[in-house]
Amino acid sequence: MRQVFLFMVLVMGLPWSLAHGQVLESEASHAAILDHETGDVLWEQNGDLAMIPASMTKLMTARLVFERLRTGELELTDTFVTSENAWRRGGWASGGSTMGLAIGDTPTIEELLRGIIILSGNDACIVVAEGISGTEDAFAREMTALARRMGLESATFLNSTGLNQDGHEISAIDLARLARQTIMDFPEFYSFYAEQSYEWRGISQPNRNPLLGRVEGADGLKTGHLEVSGYGLTASAERDGVRRIIVLNGMASEADRAREAERLMRLAFSSFETRTLTPQTVNLPTLPVYMGEADTVAVRLAEPVRITGYRRGFDDATTEIVFDGPIEAPLDEGQTVATFIVSMPGRDPVSVDVVTAHPIARTGFVGLVLDGLNSLITGGE
Repeated sequence: MRQVFLFMVLVMGLPWSLAHGQVLESEASHAAILDHETGDVLWEQNGDLAMIPASMTKLMTARLVFERLRTGELELTDTFVTSENAWRRGGWASGGSTMGLAIGDTPTIEELLRGIIILSGNDACIVVAEGISGTEDAFAREMTALARRMGLESATFLNSTGLNQDGHEISAIDLARLARQTIMDFPEFYSFYAEQSYEWRGISQPNRNPLLGRVEGADGLKTGHLEVSGYGLTASAERDGVRRIIVLNGMASEADRAREAERLMRLAFSSFETRTLTPQTVNLPTLPVYMGEADTVAVRLAEPVRITGYRRGFDDATTEIVFDGPIEAPLDEGQTVATFIVSMPGRDPVSVDVVTAHPIARTGFVGLVLDGLNSLITGGE
């Protein structure tokens, strides 16, 4: 008779619970905190709902350029010509964020990247889009296709700039994941996001990221603002080898965005932590064996498991071993026989395989008879 056995292994204490409510609250309409190493969403507020990203769109615009540089289709020294369309829709006369390109200018890819990342230049985005794909519409379709390949299911990009267009959207969580993948995949280009100003044609403009130079470890990424979306920011910081990524959107002003971004980044480090459970530090109970030369088998975690969550949530964390049992012999050493699950408030459960610590041979004829009699007497329990 096969059953499921649950063993509670209290490894982290007590007494905080979800009865205390949401671990954080924000003035932002959409927000998320992501752990860079694990990719875990530590906290979110409407984080999975699609929103208008404004110029945070340019994270994907730059990413697509990075992809072309990685494959060798582009070089940093390559140049693109500034079209009248790019100048008219993204130059000084447009009234929006601009690198300050003029018709016929031939900036290099490196200059255009700085224009996109540091200056948030709409003109630089359009020049890149037209240079790579022929038209901005075609480039936007490539952006969306790349988002799908990356698993960013909420993303639909209709332009390269983030200017308002109905249906152009992505969630805060997917923006955080996009930032994480950019940091992981393109460290050679990520340093652009930390530069605090850039000068083109004698005009120097500052990076609008309010955390650069003000918040410990902050080194990127991108602001966004439209009347329809409010003020937003995707940002990352690293301290003592730990990196966190925050996204917020819908703030009423630049000052509000700066204040809330500083607060969320501070909480991202102070309120959340990562703990590691290893096969050497977690003692698991023996599990029952059927038709084996021994009645039980010692088990261990198959590999270390890292858990990142709300700091006080660890006080109420529990673990359990789940398996169909008793486990039938013979068993090899290192054979997967169960699942170890960690549950704690404020995050999804984390699981890892449980394996046997030593082999168990199948019992002989007499043992099979005794096991059968025992099963008959106990009803198989």
